[in-house]
Amino acid sequence: MTTIEFSKELKWGAATASYQIEGGAREDGRSPSIWDTFSHTKGNVKNGDHGDTACNSYHLYKEDVQHLKELGVDLYRFSISWSRVMPEGTGELNPKGVDYYRNLIEELIAHDIEPMITLYHWDLPQILQDRGGWESRETIEAFKEYAEAMFKEFGDKVKSWITINEPWCASFLSNYLGIHAPGKQDLQAAVDVSHHLLVAHGKAVQAFRKVVPDGQIGYAPNMGWLEPYSPASEDRDASRRGMLWQKEWFMDPVFKGSYPEELLQIFEKENAFLKLESGDLEVISQPIDFMGLNYYSGSLGRHKEGSGLFEVEEVPLDNRRTDIGWPIYADGFFKVLVNLRETYGEIPIYITENGACYNHEVQEGSVNDQERIDYLKQHITSLHRAIKAGVPIKGYILWSLLDNFEWAEGYDKRFGIIHVNFETLERTRKESYHWYKNTIKNKGFPLT
Repeated sequence: MTTIEFSKELKWGAATASYQIEGGAREDGRSPSIWDTFSHTKGNVKNGDHGDTACNSYHLYKEDVQHLKELGVDLYRFSISWSRVMPEGTGELNPKGVDYYRNLIEELIAHDIEPMITLYHWDLPQILQDRGGWESRETIEAFKEYAEAMFKEFGDKVKSWITINEPWCASFLSNYLGIHAPGKQDLQAAVDVSHHLLVAHGKAVQAFRKVVPDGQIGYAPNMGWLEPYSPASEDRDASRRGMLWQKEWFMDPVFKGSYPEELLQIFEKENAFLKLESGDLEVISQPIDFMGLNYYSGSLGRHKEGSGLFEVEEVPLDNRRTDIGWPIYADGFFKVLVNLRETYGEIPIYITENGACYNHEVQEGSVNDQERIDYLKQHITSLHRAIKAGVPIKGYILWSLLDNFEWAEGYDKRFGIIHVNFETLERTRKESYHWYKNTIKNKGFPLT
């Protein structure tokens, strides 16, 4: 029997995000976030769905932690709702909001699960958006204040932190393509937001060093993989341009202290300019302890004139798709990880998100999601290959623990290894939950 076996040092985890699971949107002093506003605006989210209740983890967190305990994970990655703990965006903390996260942290630790906190998973307080949001440099300072407050509140017990989740989504997907909150379609706004997110990241890292000197901090960019469709130079160049947007734009400033010149030129042709201020790049390139990576999909990249800013057409390898329509490209996961080491050196990596959308329902008390298990097998095998290739991977965190509010897709798309009935809020463990539990327990799995 062929098996995949991992070292005991690799940490296993599961992840969620505040707006996607918590609910309690109007409870205990929480103020609206941009996702409350966006999801309650007609036409933005499928079926008019919103996160007012979501999975109700605000009230059911103890049940969710029990699922984590029985799953056997080493760590749980979750995010803090900025507007729950600091309703005005700056200033006084909301005691009830802080208590919720303190209780969650204590519940995790009591069950020997390490908390990993994400400070920003896209739910900016609406009050800050009304003042310009991430397009304004004032939000950088607000984020630093919020981050420092969280470090002081929880840094004695929480030693692993992530500043920003998927800055590409929070900038370009949300402000250029307009698919996520706040729903703008303005390239200059997106460039501004992307830069300000990175400056905010750097300032949070600076604050972290002073408050939690014995902790580790990083950020979690998302990336797919574009493999050139052919050896032709135009296909290679097109794929490289597409990857510049996903990878180098958000990584070069952090690890090299500069933005990719070719991408600056592409943006400038569209009258979108990077607005650097003195000291910005020094702040952004503060040393970090690890890089997070969120990987789901990839495809072939082929040159095609007129196909967007980068003249690259994404060509799926075959007809395999998850239920959200994303191509399955596990080998791209391996290639991304090896490429990151080749480009940026020996920075430790946590896989902060990896998983698949399959919309199976409960039948006779169980959920048979073999497709998700197959996806996870393929990608965790690629993870193993990357480790054998020398990539310094410290942990694998599956997305997601629960079916949840899947942003613009509403409740139609299910990524969880636990099924949630959004009418009754009943949780049902899927077959993938049991498979992942056995994988963690055995530090691997049989391939045949």
